[in-house]
Amino acid sequence: MAYCATCDGEFFSEMEPEELVATLDFRYLTDALTPQEALEILRAAQEGKAERIAHLKEVGYPGYSTAAGWLGYSDEKMVRLAKQETEVMGFKQIKLKVGQNLEDDLRRLKLAREAVGPDIAIAVDANQVWDVPQAIEWIGKFNDYDLAWVEEPTCPDDVLGHAAIQKAIDPIPVATGEQMQNRVMYKQYLQAGSFKVMQIDATRVAGPQEIVLEYLLAKKFGVKVCPHAGGVGLCEAISQLAMFDYVSVSGEMEDRVVEYVDNQHEYFVHPTVIKNGRYVAPLAPGNGTEMKLDECMKYLHKD
Repeated sequence: MAYCATCDGEFFSEMEPEELVATLDFRYLTDALTPQEALEILRAAQEGKAERIAHLKEVGYPGYSTAAGWLGYSDEKMVRLAKQETEVMGFKQIKLKVGQNLEDDLRRLKLAREAVGPDIAIAVDANQVWDVPQAIEWIGKFNDYDLAWVEEPTCPDDVLGHAAIQKAIDPIPVATGEQMQNRVMYKQYLQAGSFKVMQIDATRVAGPQEIVLEYLLAKKFGVKVCPHAGGVGLCEAISQLAMFDYVSVSGEMEDRVVEYVDNQHEYFVHPTVIKNGRYVAPLAPGNGTEMKLDECMKYLHKD
């Protein structure tokens, strides 16, 4: 497979900076990112683009696995899946769900760390379960486990609450963004220093151009982007946009990962391919979300 010139990611990468910026809507953003600043970011990334594209074709883009971490799994199943995802699939990071019971969380984190060893990153995801003071207290109990990040610790609309959590738990990063519906929310989070990991979602906002703006905002504020992809078709939809960021905006792969969930990829014409824990750069044209019509027809409602 190769990074395809007709895929969304490389289509944007092949545009001149001036052409791309002309397609973007900076309304409500210019107090944080101006068109001129966006141009400067894109122009600076022109150097080394060819080498980054070649690197992407050779090694792909890093992913991480959520497979082992679902609440309700037995300890044995969690450990088995953690080893499978790291030792067989090759992922360098896994994620566990937390927040239901502190004793369970601490036991599962201990077992997971013992299973994968010190060189595999572990993130946790609370799915918005805590109030701000509770989040700070609970996360403080996790200090022994060298967390990659704490995801969605509280209500995703609470910009200042996340800022308070990030300040209190630093240097552990707060990660959030999958529920954000527009670029203005990302702007406010970045301005307030509310997270260190920005988690865009391919289907929440108004299309690829808005996602490009989100990547540009993140670059301006020096925040890494690790996209959310925990749903059907989300891996297919977001991976090439992460690759666009690497090629044309941030120029960075270090400590950047795209979520991977092994969920119904077989229903897509061009499903995501993972090799050695990394997303293989796509070959087919389009944004990756074309579904197999014959499979869809099986679920057609009939009067």
